[in-house]
Amino acid sequence: MTTAQAVDRKSTSQQLLDLAAGQVCRAADGWHAVLHIGSTEHRIWSKQPLTAAAHYAAELPLDRDFEARAHAATRLWRAMNGRAPGPGFHRLSKQRRERLCAALRAVAAYLAGATYRSIAETLFGGRRIPDRAWKTHDLRSRTIRLVQSGLAFVRGGYRKLLRPVLRDK
Repeated sequence: MTTAQAVDRKSTSQQLLDLAAGQVCRAADGWHAVLHIGSTEHRIWSKQPLTAAAHYAAELPLDRDFEARAHAATRLWRAMNGRAPGPGFHRLSKQRRERLCAALRAVAAYLAGATYRSIAETLFGGRRIPDRAWKTHDLRSRTIRLVQSGLAFVRGGYRKLLRPVLRDK
């Protein structure tokens, strides 16, 4: 999430920790590294090859992702200095995570050829599904909505999770 560039001033930069060979790889756009500091994974990108002895600074473009990049840079700096990285930038509520999981399970079953009724029985339990009034039951409508949101998620809607809705607009 941060752009790392080698700099000459040692006073304003931080040395990267443990650049093991398996954590750094070259790509068409530069060098990518995954740093495991404590229990947190930090992803780094650099135009130049990364070396363990160099000092690096974060370059943060002033774009629509600046707030997320600044938060990631702060978490990396805190972890490198032995402090707790703090909370993630954007957390999903337990209810939202459960709904997303149910939507993904529903769309996987739907794409495998399952009926809405069998999906509902799996997700909500067979006892909750009525024998007669299935066509007008609320669980049928809920199952259809889960499949529809799962399809939207699979078709690219997952990207919305990466950029939370800004409430201050």
